Amino acid sequence: MVRKASTAKTIEILKYTIDRKPLRFILKQFSGFCKKDNKNRLEVALELYVGERTNACWVCTHIVAPIVKWVVKKGGAAFGVSEEDLKEKFKDVYWRRGLVNVIRGIAKFGVHKPFVPGAPFLVVWNYTYLCNLRCKHCYASAGKPHPNELTTEEAKDVVKKFADAGVNIIAFSGGEPLMRRDFYDVAKLAHEYGIFTAVATNGTLITKDVARKLKEIGIGYVQISLDGASPETHDNFRGIPGVFEKTIRGIKNCVEEGVFVEVSTTATKFNYKEIPEIIDLCEKLGVDWWMMYNFVPTGRGRFIIENDLTPEEREKILRFLWERLREGRKMQVLSTAPQFARVALQMEKEYGESDEIIVPTHFYNPRLHGQLINLSEFIGGCGAGRFYCALDPDGTITPCVFFPLPVGNIREDDFMDVWDNNPVFWDLRNRDKLKGHCGECEFKYVCGGCRARAYGYFGDYLAPDPGCINNKIFWEQLKYEKYKYEVTPIGLSARSGFAYGKRST
Repeated sequence: MVRKASTAKTIEILKYTIDRKPLRFILKQFSGFCKKDNKNRLEVALELYVGERTNACWVCTHIVAPIVKWVVKKGGAAFGVSEEDLKEKFKDVYWRRGLVNVIRGIAKFGVHKPFVPGAPFLVVWNYTYLCNLRCKHCYASAGKPHPNELTTEEAKDVVKKFADAGVNIIAFSGGEPLMRRDFYDVAKLAHEYGIFTAVATNGTLITKDVARKLKEIGIGYVQISLDGASPETHDNFRGIPGVFEKTIRGIKNCVEEGVFVEVSTTATKFNYKEIPEIIDLCEKLGVDWWMMYNFVPTGRGRFIIENDLTPEEREKILRFLWERLREGRKMQVLSTAPQFARVALQMEKEYGESDEIIVPTHFYNPRLHGQLINLSEFIGGCGAGRFYCALDPDGTITPCVFFPLPVGNIREDDFMDVWDNNPVFWDLRNRDKLKGHCGECEFKYVCGGCRARAYGYFGDYLAPDPGCINNKIFWEQLKYEKYKYEVTPIGLSARSGFAYGKRST
């Protein structure tokens, strides 16, 4: 109750200060590019605020900067953050660009819970369907290149579109992005535009020279998939004998070159009992982060649905990961399962709430204290179509790489129009529309369930996430009705009229 009251107070402060039409109108008017600096005016204003520059054009200095300073101070006060801490944090260029995105989100959409930024913080770009492995769970069913993939020139144009839109991070994925020869040129261009760049890879192609080259072109972190602590488990999962050693060598090469490394593991019945060993192995290798990916029944993964974790198994692993976080080890553990935040808050209560708590997200594990705890409800768990979106090799825009529902195409549609106005995205941003327990859960603003799993299992992105312990009834019903289901491109199609735990007569 204390946390809810505090959150309500925070929203009230933000609504009565920042979320006002006149202020939002002014921010919209002055959030474009400054011709003198060839940079977003909001970013110029922030540079003035933190002391990174001492002069700018008259408009940026005398109109935009004072407004931005006031907005930042009011927002910081609402969450209990001092002005000194704000200035220190936003000396980092990537944090500044992120704050510009937040301010633009307020200007466009107002203060929402969970929050909607002015542009995606992250776009995961499936750069190619080409891949040298045959993973059982591959969401892209990768292998051979698609004849309609974006050309090099089109890819470079996409980078400019993302930069102009204010996208903060591009994560190149696939397929195996390192197999496309123009990857390095396009990724380097994204870095030159000031976008934080990352690459998700199976690691088998990362020699010492490749690791060095990734660092040289400005790749901020490399995510390498490792699905077992032993060659038998990993190779079986990846579909090619002998890749375990190549993957480990790729991880070592990145670590030795000083590249930030996140190792990702998709948890299924094949490997979930090895997760403690995988984490230990990653710590020995010097990995920075380890990420547990939710299994989502899409792509080739549609055909191993029976190997998904039960709600009890997922809950047990998430509780184990939280315990690991509490130990304060150097290597961070994260998960794409939005329930991780709910588990953390519940376990904090079990252990006795302290002034500082860990509220895990997809991207990092903030240690929040005081009014900052309210921030967890604005970060908001599942970010599909809200914090991030995805781009397929042919330019198709989707809410998430695990969520194959086309909402537009970068070749034909205005990217920002899709972000600002697409009805699917706005459904995903509205937690009051969720069905089943997800819609009534007290943690819906910090979790919201995995919308890709809802779509994969039910063909309805507002359906309950059957992987949550609070939606166990739907998981049991799925098992009961399994013989009446057929696998389709949008998930499990119920020939019996199954509807979220209720059998039709």
